[in-house]
Amino acid sequence: MKYDFDIIIDRKNTNSIKYDFAREKLIPKDILPLWVADMDFKTAPAIINRLKNTVEYGIYGYSDSKEDYYIAVSNWYEKHFGYKIKKSWIVKTPGVVFAIAMVIRALTNVGDGVLIQNPVYYPFSDVIRENERVLVNNSLVRNGNKYEIDFEDFERKIIENNVKLFILCSPHNPVGRVWKKWELKKLGDICIKHNVYVLSDEIHSDFVYPGYKHTMFNTLSEAYEKISITCTAPSKSFNLAGVQISNIIIPNIEIRKKIKKEIAKVGYSSVGIMGIVACQAAYEEGEEWLNELKQYIYSNLGYLRNYLEDNIPEIELVEPEGTYLVWLDCSKLGISGKKLEEFIIHKAGLWLDVGYIFGKEGDNYIRVNIACPKSILDKALNRLEKAVRELKNEIK
Repeated sequence: MKYDFDIIIDRKNTNSIKYDFAREKLIPKDILPLWVADMDFKTAPAIINRLKNTVEYGIYGYSDSKEDYYIAVSNWYEKHFGYKIKKSWIVKTPGVVFAIAMVIRALTNVGDGVLIQNPVYYPFSDVIRENERVLVNNSLVRNGNKYEIDFEDFERKIIENNVKLFILCSPHNPVGRVWKKWELKKLGDICIKHNVYVLSDEIHSDFVYPGYKHTMFNTLSEAYEKISITCTAPSKSFNLAGVQISNIIIPNIEIRKKIKKEIAKVGYSSVGIMGIVACQAAYEEGEEWLNELKQYIYSNLGYLRNYLEDNIPEIELVEPEGTYLVWLDCSKLGISGKKLEEFIIHKAGLWLDVGYIFGKEGDNYIRVNIACPKSILDKALNRLEKAVRELKNEIK
């Protein structure tokens, strides 16, 4: 490999959410964190170099993106997903969660239903409730080692709960599904039938494992394009969460006007220069680095899978089709919810996302971020194995 992903980088004392705020959360300081979805790798050298040039220039005044920025974004999505994006469709925001809040405020009213599919990325629930909308849940159904959509329940929930907006997580975080075209079409047809907007969070779209292909929801028909808002960003793919940049794709001009108006209401004017520079560099020069990174993370997935099978059979991997997050079934341990959380933190010495935060459907699960050097993953698995062994001895 041209790029070395085995290097361990000390991220402590860098204002890292992942590493530096254990004390505030009453978590032991020697904890090993594999929770929040950022990576323990430096971003692509091409991005670092462009950011260096921007920093060294020394003037950080008001900034905006030029034509080449929009060309870079459009070219990336056309090359990888077959979707030609027009410049006017792109609305830049500091992040996807901010964009989701603006979409909720623009397209729904207080008391309207907003539908999600638990277990799912927990900020969805937070932003729905904080904006005084009604959270409606169409739980995903575990079938063997995969999750599926209950389409009858999906349509019933829309009808019964005055649902105006559906938030699709594609690829799905945390269960790792990469939705097939027929699944997306079935969802889309139901939403059109009942006049429901679709917000498709596709921030993990670049991370799809061999044998699977991500399909952008709004590419499947012009009808879907007219009801959809697609949230994209380079942050997951290139480890850029801290520079705060996302590109929201909104082909429908009337929807776009409403969302832009809502953004203006909260006083937000433009993204920062570092985000603009980093995003453009990623999409122009980051592909080689990303391809090698995906190979490395796929290798990590294989290592984790084999380790669990050989050493911790009590914990089952829900086989992911995409994302660098893995969903582990801990139901055989006999503990769940808060007790599982206490076990993971205080017995295993790991800082993971415990499943209950993704909805009650996740009570028996943990989410692990495998975007780290293999030696760190191995250390985490060793800790987990030791803790499970001790738990089994206690039960005896």
